[in-house]
Amino acid sequence: MNRTENAAIVSLRTVRKEYRLGQTLVPALRGVSFDIHRGEFTALVGSSGSGKSTLLNIVGLVDTPTSGAVLLEGEDVSALNERGLARLRNQKLGYVFQSFNLIPVLSAFENVEVPLLLRKELSRDERRERVAAALEDVGLGEHARKRPDTLSGGQRQRVAIARALVGRPRLVLADEPTANLDSVTAHTIIDVCLELNAKRGVTFLFSTHDEKLMERVSRRIRIQDGRVVEQ
Repeated sequence: MNRTENAAIVSLRTVRKEYRLGQTLVPALRGVSFDIHRGEFTALVGSSGSGKSTLLNIVGLVDTPTSGAVLLEGEDVSALNERGLARLRNQKLGYVFQSFNLIPVLSAFENVEVPLLLRKELSRDERRERVAAALEDVGLGEHARKRPDTLSGGQRQRVAIARALVGRPRLVLADEPTANLDSVTAHTIIDVCLELNAKRGVTFLFSTHDEKLMERVSRRIRIQDGRVVEQ
C-alpha cells in the first residue's frame, strides 16, 4: 500500500522535548519522527525513562513538543490554542489509562457517555445509541447499569475502552492498559482490542512494557534514551 503523509492519522517530525530541572535542561525526546496510519495496532516500547510516556502524551495532544511538528490528519497542531486542542482530543482521539480513570459514582453507561456530553451536535437519543453500541462492542451490554466498584478489573478496563471508542475517534491511545491486570485478564483485554481492530478498523497506539501485549501487536516502535531505535 502506498502511504503518503496525508494518509497518516498522526505524523511526528523531528519532535524534541526538554524539561527544566533547576538550571539543567533534561532531554526527554531527541528528534523523534514516525507516522501512525489508519488500522494499525502499534506499541511504543522501551524501559522506564526511555521517553515513551512523554511521546504518548505528545501524540495525544496533552503535552507539546519543545520543537518539531505534530500533524493530526495532515494538520499541524502547533498553532492551536487550548480550546482547539481540546476539540481535537474530544473528536479525534480516545484514551485508555492504566488506572481506568472511571468516575466511581457513575454507572458504566454514564462513564462511557461522559465524552459525548461535550458533543452538542448529538441528541440524547444519539448519545444513548452510541453508548449502548460501545458497551456491546466490548461485551458489557448487560453490565451497563453497574458502578465501577461492582465490576472486576478486566470489566472496568473494558468500560474504559468503550469510553475511548464512543466518540468514534481516529486513534485510540492506551497507556499501559494491562499493567494492573492479571495474566488471564490481560490477554482478554488484548483480545478485545484485537477484535475491535480487525472488525471495526480501530487504530490503536499503546505505551507498554508488557511482553504479552508486545508479542501481539503488528508493529513496535522502540524508544531508547528519547530516540526511536526500531519501528
